[in-house]
Amino acid sequence: MIWDQLVKCQDQIIQIFEHHGTEINEPGMEHFNQADGGWINRVWKNDDVRRAHIDVVDARKTKGLWMMHVCVFPQLNNNGPIYGFDVIAGKNKMTGAFHDFSASSGGEDHPMVQWYQDTVKDFIPEKVRELPQWAQNIFTPSMIAASNVKEDEADVIIQMALDNLHTYLDTIGEYTGEGDRELTIASQNYYCENQQQNPHTPRVMKSLGLDEADVDNFCTDMLFPKIS
Repeated sequence: MIWDQLVKCQDQIIQIFEHHGTEINEPGMEHFNQADGGWINRVWKNDDVRRAHIDVVDARKTKGLWMMHVCVFPQLNNNGPIYGFDVIAGKNKMTGAFHDFSASSGGEDHPMVQWYQDTVKDFIPEKVRELPQWAQNIFTPSMIAASNVKEDEADVIIQMALDNLHTYLDTIGEYTGEGDRELTIASQNYYCENQQQNPHTPRVMKSLGLDEADVDNFCTDMLFPKIS
């Protein structure tokens, strides 16, 4: 089942974050963790990464769906890209899978963005997901955006996202000190502003049985928090 692959992927991502960073307790985040594991939110940081976040909604038993969001922001003196990997899946297929190294203050010519684009250039999903304007504003032209993803293709996407996460965390430190703080704040806030325009995420989370007020607060304040 696709779910088995994704739960294993979740565990691997947590292990990668544990290896590279220190887990932190963001104020208010405990409210968005359920004791039964139905909703998981954990955050790590290190000298090169200011926020590595994994968010999982496990509604397999109640709604037949599983959802994961992973996002890594570099420190504000680092002009490296933003890592993203998002999945929503039923039992036998991913209805959506998204992966990118999105430009921050280093722009799309940044070496890590160029590396990412070269790495994924030969992978074309069987069914490409069309992106709305808010997504086109922030994601690179090489972003993986796939729908109706069956098992074999899911294997490829999951492994690619994991391999790229390893490379991202092994490489991002090379660019610490290369970023202008104010430009990086503006760039990361622009990314968050556009992500917050996504109507699909809160709609899906509510459909999975999560409290509507909690979802609204989470998507505004915790999923993509802007830097004030």
